[in-house]
Amino acid sequence: MKNNLEKPVINPGGFGEVFTIAFPLILSTSAFTLQLFIDRVFLMWYDRDAMSAAMLGGILNFVAFSFFMGTANYVNTFVSQYDGAGRAERIGPAVWQSLYFSAAAGLIMVFVSLFGEPLMDIVGHDAAVRVYEVKYFRILAAWAMPGLFTVSLSCFYTGRGRTMVVMWVNIVRTCVNITMDYILIFGKLGMPEMGISGAAIATISSGMVSTMIYVFLFLAEKNRSRYETSSCRFDRDLFKRLMRFGLPNGTQFMLEMLGFALFIVLIGRIDSTALAATSMACNINLLSFLPMIGFGIATSTLVGRALGKNDPALAQKSTFSASIMTFGYMSVVAVCYFFVPDVFMLPYKFGADAAQFEVLKPLVSKLLIFVAFYCLFDTGNIIFSAAIKGAGDTRFVMITSVVLNWTMVVVPTYLAVRFLDGRARLYGAWTAFTLYVCALSVIFFLRFLGGKWKSMRVIEKAPVLPDMIPAIPTVEDNF
Repeated sequence: MKNNLEKPVINPGGFGEVFTIAFPLILSTSAFTLQLFIDRVFLMWYDRDAMSAAMLGGILNFVAFSFFMGTANYVNTFVSQYDGAGRAERIGPAVWQSLYFSAAAGLIMVFVSLFGEPLMDIVGHDAAVRVYEVKYFRILAAWAMPGLFTVSLSCFYTGRGRTMVVMWVNIVRTCVNITMDYILIFGKLGMPEMGISGAAIATISSGMVSTMIYVFLFLAEKNRSRYETSSCRFDRDLFKRLMRFGLPNGTQFMLEMLGFALFIVLIGRIDSTALAATSMACNINLLSFLPMIGFGIATSTLVGRALGKNDPALAQKSTFSASIMTFGYMSVVAVCYFFVPDVFMLPYKFGADAAQFEVLKPLVSKLLIFVAFYCLFDTGNIIFSAAIKGAGDTRFVMITSVVLNWTMVVVPTYLAVRFLDGRARLYGAWTAFTLYVCALSVIFFLRFLGGKWKSMRVIEKAPVLPDMIPAIPTVEDNF
């Protein structure tokens, strides 16, 4: 009986192994979710327009940031496959190539920050919202480099399944961010009231803290000796392979975020109430979506390690285990969104303008019905796309995501906003977004079942020595 109870925990690819790696990542992404959630709640208390501006200003910054983040983050697959292949000495150099890319990307983001005003002019939101959007965008973009370094360095741990380290670093980061949010937004402890600028500064500062922690851990003696983390030489071949597989991942991430940004921009042109309701519903959706990213990262890691060992059957088993667990969580959340939406809106109510909140409440309740439906399908989107990307199938994910995003979200949303009347414009846009998530889920599931990913690898083949090395001839052998 005892053995039967223990077997699921130690069974490779089973629920126990997946949960062991995913749970710290779930707590980690939950901490980040809490950080964003409280950030938006504080801004709602400060000014409804500030919350709306943080939603779009943050997304537009993330459009550019996501390209670099998606590329740098793909080193996670390199780390996991090297780890599975037993080639620890290649892990440190791989992470360094990602760090070089992140440094260059951070400098480019400084240049991007200069375009805050013209970008928000194109968006065309109300003047009060636009002022906040420009401030938030500029600060986040100009100081993006620490966040990119954090992305690269965290892969040193997630790729090896050492997810507890990532969890604790993110918990520290969240605590710093929430504390600074309250102090800087509202002007506490002698600090000036900085509003949305304070929220942006808190985000950047907490990112710097997490980067410093990761640098200290990454360069620790035990990591330098085993994983060659002090081997900072620029490896042209390794860097090129990271770009080959990482750039499609970054491109997919960026264009998908751009499509979502346009979705928000178009809804903002309906009216400020529709924008605020959508911002609130999307922020609440993070409660279900971001924690499950932990399962996605765990899936990529387990698939990469299994393929590094040339064991695609184990990779497939891990993926199905992750999908079952993720769907179970999403189902519970969907039921709550549908039947008790008011519970999720309570934090916004405290401290917010009562009249503004009462206008938003019934609209957000309706939008959460859309969220409840499509979050069930998000399981396939998160898990099966992570699995095939963990093998190296990034081009397929890129092409599928981009094409569907623009044909099923951007264009239909524009048509809904342009040609429909009243609230039908808002509900038409959300219907398009819901169908898009469902379509992605089905396509990635079918791609996974097709099995092409099983033969893919991102790392180079290890040098093979002959079974027997010929003896070196001696002088005596000639006599």
